[in-house]
Amino acid sequence: MYSNTEIAKEIYYVGVNDRIKHKFENMLPLPHGVSYNSYLITDDKIALIDTVDVCYSEIFIDKIKSQLADRTIDYLIINHMEPDHSGSISFIRKYYPNITVVGNKKTLEMLEGYYGIDDNTLEITDGETLSLGRHQLQFHLTPMVHWPETMMTFDVTENVLFSGDAFGCFGTLDGGVIDTQMNTDKYWDEMIRYYANIVGKYGSPVQKALQKLTPLDIKIICSTHGPVWKEQVSKAVDIYDRMSRYEGKEGAVVVYGSMYGNTEQMAEAVAQGLVTGGVRNVVMHNVSKSDASDILRDIFKYKGLVIGCPTYCNELHPEIDSLLKKIEIRAIKKREFAYFGSFSWAGVANKKLAEFGEKMKWRTVNFTVEEKMGLKENNYQSCIQLGKKVAELLKTPETSEPACH
Repeated sequence: MYSNTEIAKEIYYVGVNDRIKHKFENMLPLPHGVSYNSYLITDDKIALIDTVDVCYSEIFIDKIKSQLADRTIDYLIINHMEPDHSGSISFIRKYYPNITVVGNKKTLEMLEGYYGIDDNTLEITDGETLSLGRHQLQFHLTPMVHWPETMMTFDVTENVLFSGDAFGCFGTLDGGVIDTQMNTDKYWDEMIRYYANIVGKYGSPVQKALQKLTPLDIKIICSTHGPVWKEQVSKAVDIYDRMSRYEGKEGAVVVYGSMYGNTEQMAEAVAQGLVTGGVRNVVMHNVSKSDASDILRDIFKYKGLVIGCPTYCNELHPEIDSLLKKIEIRAIKKREFAYFGSFSWAGVANKKLAEFGEKMKWRTVNFTVEEKMGLKENNYQSCIQLGKKVAELLKTPETSEPACH
């Protein structure tokens, strides 16, 4: 029934699209859906690389059978044990009871923990190879990208890297599978959003993984989410390299919470000051409307971050407070920071934002604005000045320290 796309000689795509789920991991919106990618290598021995979410296991089996007919699967290689990729393992074993599950030590521990499977397994180590006949598979352990068991499988014969979640992105595959078959414009921001929210904390492990992959002659990257990268391998790798080094582009994100519109007016003035100071990439987010995943995407994307917050019950605005925790969890580095606040009778927001900047060890503009009740003319001008000072800091090398502490 199914016609599966051939990625390279004897390598086929058998993944599925999820256009139903509202939130990935019950947290992250999926306006463009998501794909769960799986691949078949049909050689003397047949290998299946990863599975799909259990909700799609029947379609998954049909796609595999359409490719294999009466042949069986010899190996199931698990690069990553998150349930959106491992969820169909038990289902696969019912149809192919003699299949050998291949994974590293931690993978096999998780296999038993999640699914109670401890038989017909093959434990591999870093650098070990497995022959399918013509295809030679080499395993590279990449722990904490972004789970402790994660690894990548390199088909030495066809120069294809099965990368697990790395180099993946949100978004379904709409007819095409390989980047040469489609307009990939919509996927790049979704790759950054995926990285910022899923992988973001693990910049150092990602850098180690990239160094390990450097000697490989990678022609194609087969991730578990999003397009197969063939024409744009270098762009996908460059994004992961930049994100994992926390190298933001020149630009600034202005994030604010506002209950009655006064802090919002301050944010507008700060943005005006940024533009006056020569910053062309200015992104504004109202935390009561923008999803946190989009805000985090843009914070990873740009070097500057300005946060505006009213005092709420002698604390930060709850949505700002929640965002700060998400930023802190991801240990985002090397940002240029500024803040401003407002209050009606007792102000604490600026004090708490200052403490946050110090905790993150960011360069912080030594100038802020705090308004009591409605925005006044003098503080309106001060907000513009704050934006200009952030613009100045963005253009100043990190070895210099003007207007900041």
